[in-house]
Parts: sequence; C-alpha cells; structure tokens
Amino acid sequence: MNTAKFLLIISAVLGVPLILTFYLYITEKTVLLFNYKSRKKVRPWLWLMPAFLLLLIFIIYPVFNTLVVSLMDKNSRGFIGFKNYIYIFTDREMLLALRNNFLWVLFFTSVTVVLGLILAVLTDRVSYEKISKAIIFLPMAISFVAAGVIWKFMYEYKPPGSVQIGTINAVMTAVVQGAEPKAWLFDKTYNNFALILVGIWIWTGFCVVVLSAGIKGISNDLIEAAKIDGANEFQIFWRIILPLLKPTLIVVATMMFINVLKIFDIIYIMTNGALDTEVIANRMYKEMFIFRNFGRAASIAVVLLLAVIPAMIINLKKEGK
Repeated sequence: MNTAKFLLIISAVLGVPLILTFYLYITEKTVLLFNYKSRKKVRPWLWLMPAFLLLLIFIIYPVFNTLVVSLMDKNSRGFIGFKNYIYIFTDREMLLALRNNFLWVLFFTSVTVVLGLILAVLTDRVSYEKISKAIIFLPMAISFVAAGVIWKFMYEYKPPGSVQIGTINAVMTAVVQGAEPKAWLFDKTYNNFALILVGIWIWTGFCVVVLSAGIKGISNDLIEAAKIDGANEFQIFWRIILPLLKPTLIVVATMMFINVLKIFDIIYIMTNGALDTEVIANRMYKEMFIFRNFGRAASIAVVLLLAVIPAMIINLKKEGK
C-alpha cells in the first residue's frame, strides 16, 4: 500500500468522526443562542442535518439524476424524450425479460410464502424445532453467487449414456429406470423454472423464520380455547392462526415481491440471461456495463423503482399499524 492510499484511509477513519464531533459542538453552541422553548424545536433538526445531507447526496440526487439520464441518448448527451421507455416495452429482449420477471413474481413469491407458512406451522409443533428451522434457514447463510454455482453443478447435464456428474440427473437416472438426463438450464421449456427453484431454495428459510415469529406471537389461550370448544387442527389453522397471521403474511409477501423484482445474482451466475432466461436487473447490467447505453440502463432502473414503490408503501403502512 503506497503512502497516498494510507494517508487517505487514515484521513477517512479519523476525519469523519472529528468532523461530526466538531459539527455537534457547533450545533450545541448555536442552540444556546435560542430561548429555552425554541431549543427543543431547533435541536432535533440541527442534529438530523448530517443525515438529511447524506440522504440528499446518496439517495435523492441519484434518483433525480437517473430520471434525467433515462431521457437522454446512449452517451447522456442529447435529449431523446421517452424513446428509452418505448424501447423497454417494444424490444423483443426486453419483453422477454419482463415476461420472465412476471414468472418469477408469480411462482417465486407464491411458493416461498405458502411453503414458508406450511413449514413454519409444522416446525412449530415438533420437539426439534430449533434444529429444523436452522437447517431450513441454512441456504440464507450462503451468498447468492455461491448458491448459483452450487445449483449450476446440481443441474449439470451430460448426453445420455455418459456418466452424469450433475446431482439431479445422476439421482434421476439411477432411481428411475429408463429415465434420460435433462438439460435443465438449456431447455427453454423449463429452464426459467429451474432458476426459480434456486431462488425458492434460498428464500424459503427467511419466510419460515419471520412467519414462525408471527405464530409465536399468537396467544396460546386462543388456541387452547378453540380446542376446548372442539376445533380440530385444521379448523384452528384456518379460523385462528391464518387470520391473525395475515399482517405478517402481507409483509413477507411484499418483501419477497421486492426481492424478486431485483433478482440478478442467480441469473448472472447460472445463465447470464442466455436461452430466454433474461430478467430486468440482468438486462439493466448489460445495458450499463456491456453495451454502455446509459440512457436505456437508467430507464430500466426507473421502471424497477416504479414497480417496487407500491410494495414498499404497503410494507410501510403495515409496519406503521
């Protein structure tokens, strides 16, 4: 590490705390200039000013800058209006990416939430609850890139008659007599569903943990009272657990919806969008860093933002209640 880099790191490590300390010192001195009643109103705003400034620089400004760039040409030099947005909804590759994202939203969100709910209810009733939840949650501890690499080997395909090194094809050909190996990532009929399965494998554990916490919050007195009244387990689930768990289910579903709209790692590692597996986020990456078309990349980012905002609003409303 050269001297310049070392000094830059030391400046960042020591400079930021010193600047904040100096700012707070000046803030308190400034607050003393006001009368007692005004201090209570002014002090919070002055203390929050650095946070607001960082919010303006790193969030608000980039959003507005992206909106401007999305209306510009490839090199962000000439104004072209809504041509980039027209491209998104007319180009074949982009329409394919939108279709694939719809498949992800539909199957990934519904399966992770439903499967997470079922597993949360089942694991809540067993003595080895902690161990089972830890095993289910384990894929979340793996990076999405590592998960993509693992499942790429799981889906590995060799022609019929060859030794199958892919786990799924090896098990299938060994267990099912006469079965032929499948090119899971190369057959356009089901390669998108093979990728969605990887996402489900990763995120189901998260849904289980959150929904299980919601189930733990349901009073045992209600369940015991239902059992005394003669309700069976099925009736308890549909009449008590599910209605009381509805707010948690909505929050989990919206979180999965937001995550799946931004899905990138799995696609990039396993197929890079080839063979009709392209998704919006991967297409945005290509437009930005491969095709160097900043206008189109920015317009795709804006579309993603607009798609995520409704789910974020629903989440905030539920958490605020």
